[in-house]
Amino acid sequence: MGSAYLDKNGKQASGKPAKAVPRHGGLQKAAIVQTLASLIWIPQAAIVATAVGRIANGGGFNDVLWLAASIATLGIVRSCLEAASGRMAFWAARAELTARRERAIEALSRRSPIDSARPSSGEAASVIGEQAEMIVPYLSRFQPARFKASAVPLAILVCVVPISWVAALILLFAMPLIPVFMALIGWRAQAASEKQLSATGGLNGFLLDRLRGMATIRSLNAVDATATRLRADAESLKVRTMAVLKIAFLSSAVLELFAALGVALVAVYIGFSLLGEIRFGAWTSGLDLTTGLFVLLLAPAFFEPLRELSAVWHDRAAGEAAIKAIDALNADGLMLPKGTHQSEDQASAPAGAIRMQNVGFRYSKDTDAVIDAFDLNIRPGEHVALLGASGSGKSTLLALIAGQASCETGTVTIDGQPANPHLQSKIAWVGQKPHVFAGTIAGNVLLNRRSLARLDAASALDLAKLGSLARNHGQRPLGDGGTGLSGGEVLRLAIARAAVNRDASIVLADEPTAHLDAETASDITESLLVLAKGRTLVVATHDPRLAARMDRTIVLDPETVREAAE
Repeated sequence: MGSAYLDKNGKQASGKPAKAVPRHGGLQKAAIVQTLASLIWIPQAAIVATAVGRIANGGGFNDVLWLAASIATLGIVRSCLEAASGRMAFWAARAELTARRERAIEALSRRSPIDSARPSSGEAASVIGEQAEMIVPYLSRFQPARFKASAVPLAILVCVVPISWVAALILLFAMPLIPVFMALIGWRAQAASEKQLSATGGLNGFLLDRLRGMATIRSLNAVDATATRLRADAESLKVRTMAVLKIAFLSSAVLELFAALGVALVAVYIGFSLLGEIRFGAWTSGLDLTTGLFVLLLAPAFFEPLRELSAVWHDRAAGEAAIKAIDALNADGLMLPKGTHQSEDQASAPAGAIRMQNVGFRYSKDTDAVIDAFDLNIRPGEHVALLGASGSGKSTLLALIAGQASCETGTVTIDGQPANPHLQSKIAWVGQKPHVFAGTIAGNVLLNRRSLARLDAASALDLAKLGSLARNHGQRPLGDGGTGLSGGEVLRLAIARAAVNRDASIVLADEPTAHLDAETASDITESLLVLAKGRTLVVATHDPRLAARMDRTIVLDPETVREAAE
């Protein structure tokens, strides 16, 4: 089948062309096999009714032996079909979930790191890793159950009508009430499930953010305030979860009520007909034991698919909410620019030239332009400072050069090629807030790059003046977020990461001396200049002392570079 959950134009809700997601035919096949398994009960019921009728008329063991064998054979076939359909539905649902996860991860990987609307790591991980699992029971249980609920009752009704029009009317009257009430309840269930999933994602994002900033929270004496907020969010999630469960139990109770009434009315009618108290409702002179028992056996089977549908109705609400949440990760936002890998000729040519022509950029269509008609030409090996106050667009310019976002107008080229993520091997980045992973110092420099050796890490650490610290620290792991390192040491670690990339011809540094004392800032500046020797260096800073060490200083003009709207 084609891609799922698309509009009539074959596009996603965001409006961009949708990438085909394989909707596996296994779900349809599983639904058909499950329906066939349920329909086997019709001949089984007919055989049971015939056997009971023969016994009641004085028949012996030999008269029902082949009937019993037929019932057993059909029972084995039905069990095999149900087991096979369950496996087919499960694996088809898992394949569909995998396809949706891959599409969501690919969409997130294309989002720019400077996109303010990009979902937080905790929220995205919660949606993809945890909430998306709800799609499996929705596809593997609800979808086949819905198909079976539309086919099996109709087939049973066709078998009952030729025997008794009264019994058929009773079933026909009770059946529509069930889906109507389930639909009414389902609307509330889906809304409640969406609120619960939103609360779960928000709580995960909040918790991850606070765990990362635990040191800051302690230093500001905000532990109690954070705990209070976390307790309130957890209580809200509990309330939302219980609301979903209440609705799920309510839908089951409604179904059981109408199903029980329908079966009871059929049983009363057949009982009085067999006693001779009711002489109408059958197409012949009346019901006998065989036909009456056949209709009575079919009555519970008539409501069984609807009962199964009610049991998985909550899976529908949760599954559709999960699909909506994972598809929301594909929403429009700032995307990484498209591009191609550099050719061998380009890789061997003199590298490090940066050119920005008539560059315009805005974070979204609803905000003012952050950069407007900006031009900059940087020669290979030149050291340039972008000097300006905080919020003047310095970091945005670095992001455009690094290929972390696409400019709205104009062009940004690296050695004559449009800036894009494929050129990032030519760029070394020194951010103002480098992330330190839990692990050794050398591991934080190599970052699992298999082409690099520990000797490369050692030389890079020496260049960043962290060699002695690394040797003293040994193989002891650092805490996540850089616990155990000072702010200056974390920046030196970022410089070491940049230095280990020998192919980089451009070094981009974003506020490398911000929030540092004068002595530490001077040391970081010296290490940065050593790193950038023979390379192009672009530094975004508001520190005039650092800017004075560069070959050229670009003072950002507020007429062409504007602060982004909040």
